[in-house]
Amino acid sequence: MYKGQSGMWSWLLHRITGLGILLFLFIHIVDVSMLGFGPEVYNQSVTLFDYWIVRLLSLALVGAVLYHAFNGIRIMAIDFWRKGSRYQRVMFWIVLAATIIVFIPMAYVIMVPAFHWLTQAPHTTAGR
Repeated sequence: MYKGQSGMWSWLLHRITGLGILLFLFIHIVDVSMLGFGPEVYNQSVTLFDYWIVRLLSLALVGAVLYHAFNGIRIMAIDFWRKGSRYQRVMFWIVLAATIIVFIPMAYVIMVPAFHWLTQAPHTTAGR
């Protein structure tokens, strides 16, 4: 049974992340087109991005862009570097590590505003 090597997983993830980025592009076009209906409609549609589920989708987009970009560099290295195919497996793991290392601080920046209730001081009543 074929268990798949790093090249297959790299190819599959590259295609999936590319499709995810394309889907976001379509959503972004719809979002920007809301400007044509006036500033009130646009401002109301942008408030959607404050929901935590949309922030998770934005986080998935960031992860997809990071992986797709780093893997694109890996693909260019394989294509243009004479020894690239020899080191493609090592470069795959480097791509995954770089994606995770850059993703973690970005995840913090994107998700912390969604959990604003964690940083708010508890409500106190006067006279207690």
